[in-house]
Amino acid sequence: MFRRFIMIGSICAFLAVALGAFGAHVLKPHLSAEMMAVFETGVHYHMMHALGILLIAILAEKFGTSKQLVQAGWALFIGIILFSGSLYVLAVTGIKVLGAITPLGGVSFLYGWLMLFVFALKRR
Repeated sequence: MFRRFIMIGSICAFLAVALGAFGAHVLKPHLSAEMMAVFETGVHYHMMHALGILLIAILAEKFGTSKQLVQAGWALFIGIILFSGSLYVLAVTGIKVLGAITPLGGVSFLYGWLMLFVFALKRR
């Protein structure tokens, strides 16, 4: 699981940087200030949670894989897809209904961080 989360976390971080640069250099002239802020929020949360996945990989290598770490890693990854992905599409297309998906990604982020907390509680 360590290797899988290193790969997922690193590709997510790579994509966050690439999308951030794309937004700043390509999209900025074409988006309203409001939609640019939406896009930037997606990039911000994307990178923070990519780093979270890398943290989970390091913890799995150091302490061994646990149910909580696996759930935390997948939850953060799903959160990136749902939360940041919906914000990217919303910013570019203006389709407001996509905003209904964003909270599902937020819940996934919360669940991932909660599972990391539970992992720490069980480590004693």
